[in-house]
Order: sequence, then structure tokens, then C-alpha cells
Amino acid sequence: MIIISQIAQIIFSVILILLILIQSKGQGLSSTVAGSIGFYRSRRGLEKTVFIFTIVFGILLVANSLLLVSF
Repeated sequence: MIIISQIAQIIFSVILILLILIQSKGQGLSSTVAGSIGFYRSRRGLEKTVFIFTIVFGILLVANSLLLVSF
């Protein structure tokens, strides 16, 4: 059981890293140096789906971490 949880932990963390890297918010290095305009826009389509998957995999990663600590 512990081995399965450890493998799941690695998979969840890699997927979460990839999902975070996929998201684009327009806050790259150029906006840090030049300043941010700061407008609000809602998420639509694929961007919203990636955002929801990021939240789900974040919750799964934390839950799995708590499960591993309890062993």
C-alpha cells in the first residue's frame, strides 16, 4: 500500500507541475520588469478545464501526502 501511495505521489506531483506550467496568465518576466496592467478576465474553455484539473490534482496531492504521513 505504501509503495502504491508513493508512486501516486510522484505521478500527482508531475501532473500538477505540468498543469501549472500549461497555464498562461500573462505574468511572465516582461510584465514583472515593465509592470503589470492588471485587468480581469474570466476563464473560458480549455483554460477553465486546466484550472479545475489543477485544483483537483492539488487536492489529490495533499490528500495523498496526508495518507503517507499516517503510515
